[in-house]
Order: sequence, then structure tokens, then C-alpha cells
Amino acid sequence: MVLKLFNTLIRKVEDFKPLKDKEVRMYSCGPTVYWYQHIGNLRSYIFADLLKRVLKYNGFKIKHVMNYTDVGHLTSDADTGEDKMEVAVKREHKTAQQIAAHYASAFEVDAKKLNVLSPTITCKATEHIKEQIEMIKTLEKKGYTYKTSDGIYFDTSKLKDYGKLAMLKAEALEAGKRVEMGEKRNKTDFALWKFSEKPGVRQQEWDSPWSIGFPGWHIECSAMSSKYLGEQFDIHTGGEDHIPVHHTNEIAQSEAVFGKKPWVRYWLHGAFLTFKGEKVSKSKGGLYTISELQENGYGPLDYRYLCLLTHYRKQLEFSLEALTAAKNAFEHLKNRVLELKKEKDSKNPDHKKKYEDAFSDAINDDLNIPKALGIAWEVLGDNKLGSKEKLQLLFDSDEIFGLNLKKVKEEKIKVSKEIEALISKREEARKNKDFKLADKMRDELKKKGYILEDTKEGIKIKKG
Repeated sequence: MVLKLFNTLIRKVEDFKPLKDKEVRMYSCGPTVYWYQHIGNLRSYIFADLLKRVLKYNGFKIKHVMNYTDVGHLTSDADTGEDKMEVAVKREHKTAQQIAAHYASAFEVDAKKLNVLSPTITCKATEHIKEQIEMIKTLEKKGYTYKTSDGIYFDTSKLKDYGKLAMLKAEALEAGKRVEMGEKRNKTDFALWKFSEKPGVRQQEWDSPWSIGFPGWHIECSAMSSKYLGEQFDIHTGGEDHIPVHHTNEIAQSEAVFGKKPWVRYWLHGAFLTFKGEKVSKSKGGLYTISELQENGYGPLDYRYLCLLTHYRKQLEFSLEALTAAKNAFEHLKNRVLELKKEKDSKNPDHKKKYEDAFSDAINDDLNIPKALGIAWEVLGDNKLGSKEKLQLLFDSDEIFGLNLKKVKEEKIKVSKEIEALISKREEARKNKDFKLADKMRDELKKKGYILEDTKEGIKIKKG
């Protein structure tokens, strides 16, 4: 099967062909580690994880690099405002290094909970200042930079194809009267190096050929990705919000330095998680962290299952009702796995190929994970397959889904006093032969995520 991916650069689905046969070099924009990552942020990393799993499924060897932005990301993409890390320093009265270490660690804990595969290499912006300065010096020698009172800027008018990723129009390069440009020559120009207003006040600043200061956000990713992946590589991932500014500027400076076009062959972007129609963001107070979902009774893999239900290029509308439905479906899936493990029958092994081919077609069609998940449910309902065949197909599928189905074990269900009361009420109704009330109690328990089974040994409670 040929893997097909939607390339943002050309706005089309195309066959994936890496620069080197069966080797994929891939970069993902990592978190800015000034606060906890909410579930909107984490959807991007689940998407990148699904991509990696599909690449592995197809036999590719992957070198995956992800960064931590621990300096230089200002509160405005227009190169204004405070550095987000410096804001956190004032808020928490800790060093920037302590803050970065804490929130990077918290992110890694959440990624592990979500069963996201670790990158081959993680790198920090603050540990690659030398590489960033060298890249800016190269741009300066090639005539792409100019100096203002607050920094060194990239002159976007020097590139005829600036903005191709976002399909920006030529007039975007012109100085607009309503745009606060300061000393910028063009409104799309961006900072490569910012000067410290008062050297010694910032916690994170470095000497440079131009002045004491710190790098711009965009140069960090170009410098780090090229160090570990080379002057040209295969895949770059991130959220759709990175298209018009961050990724557009990465392309501009990198292609200016290396002369490689395209600098990255395939650009893949995940869509937003939305809540009541609006993008979930930290600036709006965020939504939930994984820990907060756990406090509300939802497992991290319940959220991962929810993400599997919507294609990565479609916005996912979040609600607790949708998460509850996903949780119940996932519980049902785990219960079916437990049942299949007990049955241990085999029949018609050749019938598996139909599903193997359909599954492969789905995941290779621009990561159509919702369709692949639907195929897994079809497997469960096919009476031509034995339990061994069904389990094998499910476990193979889970190499992509990442739901840890092989690790599913029978667990003793702890129930609240409210649930205990409903169960007792149902038992009382059965004793009194009030089967209408007993059925009503069973339905109410099912709505709350509990399934009752009447066995010779007594009542068995399952989640589902």
C-alpha cells in the first residue's frame, strides 16, 4: 500500500516518498514550557504520534526531533510583548530553568499517560544559542537582515515566494497604515534576535555579534531541526495555528540559509480542539489538563479514544458529554477484549485478510483513523472470525490506536454509594418480581456507565 498524506505546502493529498528509502526524518514543534499543556495542545502530539505509528506500520525507520521552547516566544506573534518564560518567572518567583524543567517534565508525564511515543531527540532552545547565532550570521552575510533599535529582523521582501505555505498574497508584504510596524520595513518581517531593553534584567540573555539579547521564536526551530535532521528533511508537524506565521517564517529563513527548495518536503498540520465553537487556548484560560480530567473520572486513554474519532485535519468539538460517550465506547471495547481472551476459539483464519487490507487502506489514506477504528468494530461483530483471529486483528490495529489493548485486565469495579443504591433497588425489584422497575434501574445504571450481568455467582458489574 502507498501512504498518502495531505501536504499543506501544496494543499493536496500526495504519495509519501522520503528523501532516503525507508528512512524518515521528522520534526515536531514542541511546547513552550511556561505552563501546563491543556488537552487542546495535547491533541497535536496525539496526531504526530499517530503519524509516527503509521510510518512504523509501513516499515519506515524514523528519526523524530521535538523541541522545547524555553526562551524567545513572545506574548504576541508580532514580535511584541514579553517573553512568555519571563512572564512565568515573575508569576512563580523561580528561575526560568526551574520553570522550564518543571513544565517540560509535566508534559512528558502527560505524553506517557496518553501513550505517545517519545521522540528520538528532544532539544531545548536555550542549549542551541550558538547554532541560532550562526544561522543569523549566515542570513546577514546573504543580505536578508536589517537592524532596528530593538533587534535584527528578516526582510521578507527579499523572497519572491514568501508566505507560500500560508498562501499569503503579495500585498501582505506592503506596509499597511493600520499595522503597528515600529521600525519594520514590511509588516511580515520578523525578529531573528531581540535586544535586551536593559541588559542584566532578563534571566535569559546572551552576548551576540549585535547586542546582548535573546533569539526570536522562529529561528530556534530552524536551527535545531537542521542540526539534527540536516539541511533538508521529510516531515514537519504542528498545529494549524502555526501555518501563517511560525512555519511560514521557518521556511523563509531556512530556505534563505540553505538554498534548499522545498526545505521540508511534507508539512502536516493538526486542526484545533474547539469548545463551543472556539479554539481552546491558554490565553482564554484553557480547558482541562489531563490531570484535571482524571480528577473528573476520565482516564487519559479515554481522551485519546475521543481524538481517534475525528480526522486530524478536522476540528474536534470538545464537551464532557462527548468525552463520556468516548469513555463508554472504550470501556465496551476493553470488555470485549476480555471476553475474547476467555473464549480462545479459532476459525476461518483466511478471513482476516479482508480486514487487514481494509485497515491498511484506511490508515494509509491520509491517516483515516476514524475509518480504521470503525473497521476494528466490524471485526468484533463478524461471526466468521474466531476469538483468536479477532484478538490478533485488534492487537495489530492497536499498534496504530495506542490504546494498550494487550494490557487490558479484569479489574474490580469500585462504585459510589449512589450506584450501590441503584443496584440494591434493582435487586429488591427483582425479588418482588417487579421486572419493569428492575429493567428501568438497569437502564439507568447503563446511562451512568455500568453494565450488570446476572451470573450463577451473583451480579457482575462492568464499565461500559
